[in-house]
Amino acid sequence: MTRIPTQKRSIETRDKIIESGFNLITKNGYYNTNTAEIAQYAGVSTGIIYSYFKDKHDILIEGLSRYGDSIFFPMLNITIDYINKVDLETIISKMIDKFIENHNMSKKAHEEIVAMIHLDKEVAEYFRNRDIKMTKKIYEVLKNNGYESPNLMEKIHIMNNLIDNLCHEIVYHNHEELNSNEMKTLVTKCIINLLENE
Repeated sequence: MTRIPTQKRSIETRDKIIESGFNLITKNGYYNTNTAEIAQYAGVSTGIIYSYFKDKHDILIEGLSRYGDSIFFPMLNITIDYINKVDLETIISKMIDKFIENHNMSKKAHEEIVAMIHLDKEVAEYFRNRDIKMTKKIYEVLKNNGYESPNLMEKIHIMNNLIDNLCHEIVYHNHEELNSNEMKTLVTKCIINLLENE
């Protein structure tokens, strides 16, 4: 039976296992990582791991809840209070650049975890919840800055997916036949039109 630690040293050990396990899984792949490797990487025995977690899946889900937002949903950690409509194009362009940078920094983690969305209900639920949370966050910012467009939530959700797909094209697919700068410009214009049209 697993336990939740209360003493400082035990809490630190559990935290180290989560961090080590999540790093290994995103680096080597979920199915290429076992608890013995996580234990070795964390500097603990396999028995210690099983005293805190049922299996490596538990470690993955804990890791996602702790580190996933900074990798997959960086916008959730950015405070935006004011958006000037005149600067909207610049803001969207910077937002796209931030997403691309984030995808590049954690390319392997993206590939591994996103692949699991189709295989694991808890991973899929994490993404579903964060996806709508990000949509709501941007909605509140736009609403507070005077955007009254009909179906604003739906438009923002489309916007997020446009940016995400652009990032995947630039970071992962990188078709030689396509001009990534032109696509970025087109996506930015599409988003502005989407947000400003009735």
